[in-house]
Amino acid sequence: MSTHILIHGVHIISVANLFLEKTMLNADTYITTQRGIGGRIRTRYEDFYVEEILENQPSGEGPNTWIFIDKIGRNTLDVVLDIARELKISRKRMGFAGMKDKAAHTRQWLCISNTAPEQLFGLEKKLYGVKILKIKANQKKLRIGQLVGNQFRILIRETKSPAQDVVTASEVLDDLKKRGVPNYYGWQRFGQKRPNTHLVGEALVHNDFKGAVDSYIGNPYPDEAPHIQATRRMYDAGDWEEALDNMPSGMRYEKMMLRTLLREKRKKEELNEKSYIKALYSLPKPLNRMFVHAYQSFLFNKVVSERSQLGVDKYVEGDIIIDNQEHLVHKIGEDLDQQIKNFQIHPTAPLYGTKVPLATGEVGKVEEQVLKEYKLKKEDFRVPMMPRLGSHGLRRAVRFKIWDVSSEPTPDGVLVEFSIPKGCYATAVLREIMKVDVY
Repeated sequence: MSTHILIHGVHIISVANLFLEKTMLNADTYITTQRGIGGRIRTRYEDFYVEEILENQPSGEGPNTWIFIDKIGRNTLDVVLDIARELKISRKRMGFAGMKDKAAHTRQWLCISNTAPEQLFGLEKKLYGVKILKIKANQKKLRIGQLVGNQFRILIRETKSPAQDVVTASEVLDDLKKRGVPNYYGWQRFGQKRPNTHLVGEALVHNDFKGAVDSYIGNPYPDEAPHIQATRRMYDAGDWEEALDNMPSGMRYEKMMLRTLLREKRKKEELNEKSYIKALYSLPKPLNRMFVHAYQSFLFNKVVSERSQLGVDKYVEGDIIIDNQEHLVHKIGEDLDQQIKNFQIHPTAPLYGTKVPLATGEVGKVEEQVLKEYKLKKEDFRVPMMPRLGSHGLRRAVRFKIWDVSSEPTPDGVLVEFSIPKGCYATAVLREIMKVDVY
């Protein structure tokens, strides 16, 4: 159930009686006023299509090989690990510009450093759910963040009134195109059936390394498959050997940590902090770094929920502003609101960290209150025992630009298309159209 309220002259839909998922996301505000069309997404993986918009295409010459893959039902990191295994190389030689979700049909570039294209002959046949569309050499490697954004084509099935819902979706997309989309982190950041990534991060921020490992390996969630719940309960009960024997292949990261813990257990009578730190460091770096980032994202969503009620497309006294290169804007001119409306600059919220500046005035009170609510200080993000996982923090825009928008009817539902910048979530757009939390 939702209710319409008016705050500071801005029409807001405030969500009441939220499900647990909403609480986990901390996303409590809509900025568009149209009724939601409801419906379902990801009924099939093919319903959710995303393709990267790269900064630069590979040239065809150089010591590194880029491959353009089409994948369904696989996440990026799993595919990277599979390719590294098949080529018998370190995963550190693999690169990608952005993580792509499992529950989708996605196209993206991967890079294999110091490898010639001909060395990849026959690779596709060894990969599950992956097609290799292009193989091109390039001088430079592909690194995280080398994206302009992502283009989405998403089918929303089972909406309430399909003929009217296409019109409603178009109205919402046009409104968001003018004002921007609240820059919420989506479910992919936290997990859906098992939304605990940020809880692992919370434990790390409080220097509770055993708690972080226990939360990741054990602690079964009700939406997980029964055999996975059973395996996690074995771990919680201390039956680690049995847990490892019963872990399915999909629990590859839990296996990495548990094997490390068992090795430590054989060497020591009692595990200590360093044992659990070793277990955490056994994970791939991109996954390891996601934990504290996920907790920062969880807190960021809370601030965005509050800040959105003041208007995402205008300056509020005390705001910290950034430009499109994410540089702080120190000189505030008379045309500030117009620059915001033109998407040249943006109000921000903090990804809390040791050095992130906080806003002042009314906005600053919101940011300080979130720290107080979660019993945090900025210094907590240092994570001194695992400094590689600590964070200085940064300011992130409270809204993002959307372009190339469209909505059209199909026999199966409402098909929406849009492009958004890198690091932003399509689900932030969809929740405004559907007025429900979506994964």
